[in-house]
Amino acid sequence: MAEKQLRIAMLSVHSCPVGTLGTRDTGGMSVYIVELASALGKLGHLVDVYTRVHDPRDRQIYALGKDVQLIHLKAGEDEQIHKLAVYSYLPDFACGIEAFRKENNLQYDLVFSHYWLSAWVGEYLQQWWHIPHITMFHTLGAVKNVTGIGEDEPELRIETEKELARSCYHIIAPTEKEKDALVLHYGSAPEKISIIPCGVNLEVFKPMGKEKAKRELGFGDEKIILFVGRIEPVKGIEQLLRAISYLQNRHSRLVIIGGDDNSQHETEKLLKLARELHIEDAVTFAGSVKQDNLPCYYSAADVCVISSYYESFGLVALESLACGTPVVATDVGGSKSIIREGETGYVVADNEPHHLAEKIDLLLSKQSPDINSALSIRASISKYNWSNIAETMAGEFQAVMDSFMAPVS
Repeated sequence: MAEKQLRIAMLSVHSCPVGTLGTRDTGGMSVYIVELASALGKLGHLVDVYTRVHDPRDRQIYALGKDVQLIHLKAGEDEQIHKLAVYSYLPDFACGIEAFRKENNLQYDLVFSHYWLSAWVGEYLQQWWHIPHITMFHTLGAVKNVTGIGEDEPELRIETEKELARSCYHIIAPTEKEKDALVLHYGSAPEKISIIPCGVNLEVFKPMGKEKAKRELGFGDEKIILFVGRIEPVKGIEQLLRAISYLQNRHSRLVIIGGDDNSQHETEKLLKLARELHIEDAVTFAGSVKQDNLPCYYSAADVCVISSYYESFGLVALESLACGTPVVATDVGGSKSIIREGETGYVVADNEPHHLAEKIDLLLSKQSPDINSALSIRASISKYNWSNIAETMAGEFQAVMDSFMAPVS
């Protein structure tokens, strides 16, 4: 049991945390919310995660674990809508939370919001409930725009994030890099930003033996290069495809996991590029894969590649290493703190195809890791177990609450 039981309202307005991973609005943030909420529940805290109804078949309440529930509230149409369209329904969502709270006679100790849309709601709840609002942005529109990749993030997002980054009582950033970006682009006060990394579920993500995993997935004896993530320009998949065309090791296959109907256009562009590079026979688009099936893919892979222009943290690196598979990643998010250079993978300065190809080749040329080396790779990230992250987070929550309640001198 936790030292002091907290009742936490978590907000994920635009994205349902139990949606299909790898689709347009469901990625690392959804994994983060479900895993952290569950880990906090196991520590003895009570967590209610609020999201909007995305489908008329959604039940209002789903149990996510011990003392953790997901609550669907109506805000706009009962269907998936573009996240920017959610903005106009935020007042409805805030009122919906308050109505649910009153109806169920709930009292919360703090609000923890995720993404700028949820943070907007969190600010109102702080005023109404007189408790601290803590937010985590997960990605920053200003940083995305600086990369110059894909469509520009709208002015509405940039201006709202800037306002929230200055007015929020407290902010959690997963890396020093993200903290610096909040200060640089949005003028956030550094003293109100705490750095707490993301975690990984070591019970789900564990090595299962390369040969066994390859057999289960129907792969032959070729080397497997894995990409896991949403199919969108900021993930740098085009650069990864070009890197594949430069590989010395030709007996390899790139397996791309992620995507849905909304990313069909982007997938078609990637297929066209693969044909132009004459590597279409060495590339497999596997579509979205359930979280429980991902460890099989990670275990089957000889290397996992993160070719992104920008990541807030990069959960994929943790998941891959937890399964004993080395990683080649661009210098984004927490790559440098997660990957041990030359031991568990490589961090490249950028996603220039030659740079990616050189490090991928290095790992492919090594003898296939046995179970001992897979376990050694896994051991390198054991401190990122969600129970550790949740304990750190609960301590931070308590410190923020103490500061919020302290009389102004």
